[in-house]
Amino acid sequence: MQAANAEYYATRDPLGARGDFTTAPEVSQMFGELIGLALADLWDRAGRPDLRYVEYGPGRGTLAADALRAMATVGLTPPVHFIETSPVLRAAQAERVPGAEWHIDLFSVPDDLPLIVVANEFFDALPIRQLIRTSDGWRERLVACQDTLFLPITGRDSFDAVVPPAFGDAQPGDILETSPAAVATMRGLARRLVAGGGAAIILDYGYSGPAIGDTLQAVSGHAFANPFEQPGSRDLTAHVDFATLAEAARAEDALAYGPVDQGQLLVALGIDTRAAGLARTAPERADQIAADRNRLVAPDQMGALFKGLAVTAPGWPAPAGFA
Repeated sequence: MQAANAEYYATRDPLGARGDFTTAPEVSQMFGELIGLALADLWDRAGRPDLRYVEYGPGRGTLAADALRAMATVGLTPPVHFIETSPVLRAAQAERVPGAEWHIDLFSVPDDLPLIVVANEFFDALPIRQLIRTSDGWRERLVACQDTLFLPITGRDSFDAVVPPAFGDAQPGDILETSPAAVATMRGLARRLVAGGGAAIILDYGYSGPAIGDTLQAVSGHAFANPFEQPGSRDLTAHVDFATLAEAARAEDALAYGPVDQGQLLVALGIDTRAAGLARTAPERADQIAADRNRLVAPDQMGALFKGLAVTAPGWPAPAGFA
């Protein structure tokens, strides 16, 4: 999964109608603006310190451009740092956010100031491991390759000792997922926030787990595809376990809030007021603005599956919508 996604993101812009999928910032400017204003409000309540804006996997830079524009209206104009490895996406980000600095990880971001951090649909693309229940106990699900054919197989080693007792009644064929990469990333982020101050908002699709279920999926041309076919040519993701991410943050003495459904969060941040304002400014687009609002918040679209998690340093306020 890690190798396939590294190839995939390094060689294309996957976003938008001509790509493979559409993220919330590409649906409407309202998404990025409201996240930006939530961060600006947090900054104000924290005493307006100097700080840095950091975004993991910023896509085309759309969310950052909208958030930074909104933050600037109240006087927050921080230096911008993008954690991005794709040269294709870095070029797109440079067009939308001139002056940004790029990094391959958080460690190279200067540690002299607190951070406000955003990660939208980043953790879902980190590699997972799967354990499958068999008649002989829990085994790891592996990937075999014969010529150009990839397919999942069941390993021989026992993993019974690492499976929580709550899953003792799992049935043969049941799958349990874990993402050591996501946990390590969250712990590194939380450690940095605790040491230097700041807060993070994590937005993604997922659940409060751990839980039984196979969520590994591939998307190509805005349709689901076989994740074992043509690796490197399609986006591979898995649902994010927000409860495990929250525990990883707390293990580093950070504070964690949520998860909160994306629809609930955006309504609390004022998406209806913003949508009404945009419709008054451009009445010819009122129907499209309403449709975009519904796509972001409706439970049967992005409103319930997508969730938000906030992580802060001790002594920092919780972002609006999470407290």
